[in-house]
Amino acid sequence: MALPPVLSAIIAWLRAGYPEGVPEVDYIPLLALLGSQLTDADVSAIAEELASTSDPATAQTIRAAIGKVTHDRPLESDIARVRARLAAGGWPLARPGAISGADAGSAS
Repeated sequence: MALPPVLSAIIAWLRAGYPEGVPEVDYIPLLALLGSQLTDADVSAIAEELASTSDPATAQTIRAAIGKVTHDRPLESDIARVRARLAAGGWPLARPGAISGADAGSAS
């Protein structure tokens, strides 16, 4: 099933920000960052798209991170690292302050 254009654009930005692939350590802060801007269904669709183009072990890790992000709040330093990486790739939603303790619950 084809992704909506906005989600396809997000996948393109992710690939620009992480041309060699998203490192495992960035999955949870990345999903938290996405979850602050998108619906849970959108985040899941993006994660599934990333998983579908990964090796099976990486795909399983991505899927596990989706569940983990609802229970584990990533460190602000991890979110800042991911935000900076995505901003370098042209990510328009990676503005400073997009995630704070007050809106972190919206990722669930």
